[in-house]
Amino acid sequence: MRRTVEQFRGSTAMAQVTIRNVKKSFGAVDVIHGVSIDIKDGEFVILVGPSGCGKSTLLRMIAGLEQISAGDIEIGSRVVNDLPPKERDIAMVFQNYALYPHMTVADNMGFSLKLARVSKDEIKTRVARAAEILGLQPLLERYPRQLSGGQRQRVAMGRAIVRDPQVFLFDEPLSNLDAKLRVAMRTEIKELHQRLKTTTIYVTHDQIEAMTMADKIVVMRDGVVEQVGAPLDLYDRPENLFVAGFIGSPSMNLIKGKIEGGKFQADGGGVFPLASVPAGYEGKRVIYGTRPEHFVFGAPDGIEAKVVVVEPTGSESMVLSRVGTTELTTVFRERVMARPGETIRISPDTRLVHLFDEASGKRIVSAH
Repeated sequence: MRRTVEQFRGSTAMAQVTIRNVKKSFGAVDVIHGVSIDIKDGEFVILVGPSGCGKSTLLRMIAGLEQISAGDIEIGSRVVNDLPPKERDIAMVFQNYALYPHMTVADNMGFSLKLARVSKDEIKTRVARAAEILGLQPLLERYPRQLSGGQRQRVAMGRAIVRDPQVFLFDEPLSNLDAKLRVAMRTEIKELHQRLKTTTIYVTHDQIEAMTMADKIVVMRDGVVEQVGAPLDLYDRPENLFVAGFIGSPSMNLIKGKIEGGKFQADGGGVFPLASVPAGYEGKRVIYGTRPEHFVFGAPDGIEAKVVVVEPTGSESMVLSRVGTTELTTVFRERVMARPGETIRISPDTRLVHLFDEASGKRIVSAH
């Protein structure tokens, strides 16, 4: 396999992608507001955010499918703002597989090379190599109607691989697949990147996809980059309330209140412990953030919480409870046998608590 992969990498050098103060407007409506991102050679970068945040528009500008209103995009050492897609040396995999139904798998994979007037022997060689990498050899003579959803997606990836591009672009490629197949395809795409080591930019709205696949995540909202970093850096050190609430499933508990007497007093009732009070915040309003799995169950000196729902999954238990009117989501490795209406004691790990300024939404302290 190593030799096969290196054959693909031999003809084209990998490329870094530099996005510098890029803006996009549709008429009077600004949708991308001065985005800057540095993507290293061979890096797997995921653009993630809610619908309408601008991530797919940014990907389409990198591909050359949308005009840039301002700023520069470089692939390798070339500014590609005015280059058509076919001259950017990129390959794109879309949400829709867009396979030609009247063509076999082999013909679908080699069609772009045929249009580029590559020789038949070279097309056959490249298709065979891509099929070997993706496990498609037994399917080369089948038609798309004879394939499963996962097999069709692999064919779409094979069509990109045979072009030997400097950059792969993926636009929500798994959103049409069922949950089990999405998990399997996540693994396949990540393994493919580890083999080929081609610079990859991947768009998704699914933060679980982003966490499990990316070397680096770019979190976007309303055409602005909220935070860039490695998956666990974003999880452990979110810079603001949006990233804290978006990254993680179940999402972080974010509770409004104020600091009094060295503890956090929740607006809805309940007193929560703090490892320390950040300078100048005694008596000030803050947002108290703690992840569901960062609670201890049954702590003798813990906070009293009334159980609302218990959801056992086998390996862990998710408990929705209330402290006063404050709702908390907690996840425990223990089997929680409590019934709705019963009282349990829970205690947050103060080393892992985050505090956010209520006015700005910025993180003011993290125990990491």
